[in-house]
Formats: sequence, structure tokens, C-alpha cells
Amino acid sequence: MKIAVYTGSFDPITVGHLNVIQRSSRLTERLIVGVGINVQKSELFTPEERCELIRESIANLPNVEIRTFQGLAVDFVRQCDSNVMIRGVRPLTDIDAEFTMTSANRQLAPEIETVFLMSDPSFSHVSSSLIKQIAHLADDEQLAKFLPQPIVQRVRERLNARRQQASG
Repeated sequence: MKIAVYTGSFDPITVGHLNVIQRSSRLTERLIVGVGINVQKSELFTPEERCELIRESIANLPNVEIRTFQGLAVDFVRQCDSNVMIRGVRPLTDIDAEFTMTSANRQLAPEIETVFLMSDPSFSHVSSSLIKQIAHLADDEQLAKFLPQPIVQRVRERLNARRQQASG
């Protein structure tokens, strides 16, 4: 594979995402991480901030590029001159949704192959939603079990600010 594309919202990037990026980067000459823009979603970080958090987390991976995209992931894969989409899958929790999305993508772009990487068992429970739930209770060392170390403080600050806004 010359170019593979891994898409997601990455709001924020987790150690699970980072694991998939690291492993994917070894399978291809160039990996493009596509940060999806969904204007209907309430985001913790802007797309540009998410790209920066990912860059900070993957500084040691020279063949990985970060871009934002809006619209269908298969269209973004085509724009990247690729025909391979990487998807990270956590056991059981993601299978139904990933199967549905892959089936739709095959209808939209039959030339694009989806490669699934099973989550490392130690990361299978990690999600951005979980981080948002536990961040105000966990200390930095605990939070670093779920987030790449370089971004722990930035995520904590953003979540605390959002929590303060919500409480008035």
C-alpha cells in the first residue's frame, strides 16, 4: 500500500486511536489521518485544534499526515489518491456500526477497500466519550492511560472550561 487513509472525529484523540495510527503507519508508505468535520456535532475541539493534538501525539511518525475533511469519507479517500481506508475496531462495541458503514461505502465506492485493525485489548474500552466522562475525576497519571501524554493537560483544561460553562 502506498497511501492509506484513517478517518474519524478524534475529539479528542485517544491512546486507542494512536495505537491504530502507529500500526497503520507501518503498513503503508504514507498514512493520512482525516479529521472529519461534522457541523451538526457539538465538538470539544475545533477541527484545527484536533489536528494539532494529533500532530503533538504522532511527532515520531514521519510518514503520517493530518488533514481535515468534510463530507463522505470515501470521497476524502479518493481526494487523497488512495483506495484503502483504515478502520480501528473495538471488539463487539463497533462491529455493527462498522459493518453498516462498510456496506454503504462499498455501494458508494466499490474501488475502495476497508482494512480493519482490531483494537489492542488494553485499549478496547477507551473512547472519547469515556474520557469526557472521567476527566474531571482522574488525575493526570490516570488520564494518561486513555490519552497520549503530550495532550493530557490541554484536554483537561478544555473539559474543565466546558464544565464551568455548563455550571454557570
